[in-house]
Amino acid sequence: MSETANTPPVQPVRAPVWKRVTAAILDFFTVFYLGGLVIGYATGDASGASFQLSGVPALILFVLIAVYFYIGRRHLGGTLWDRIFGIARPQPD
Repeated sequence: MSETANTPPVQPVRAPVWKRVTAAILDFFTVFYLGGLVIGYATGDASGASFQLSGVPALILFVLIAVYFYIGRRHLGGTLWDRIFGIARPQPD
């Protein structure tokens, strides 16, 4: 009798919690800072390496952050810091 027929499917091992939390925090700050600078320069609300957004530009930044996480996690298998920490999910063929 074949033993492979009775074995349960192998579940992928999840990354440690500290890696997932750290990656999410670093992703947030990375997108917040870089997106804020780009939007700030586009709207004239940036000076040097800082920015101060309010109103519609700030709303656009928070939408950008949400879209980044949605596309990164749902469609690309992982965000930038997920890939750096090696916890990105491989894409099915």
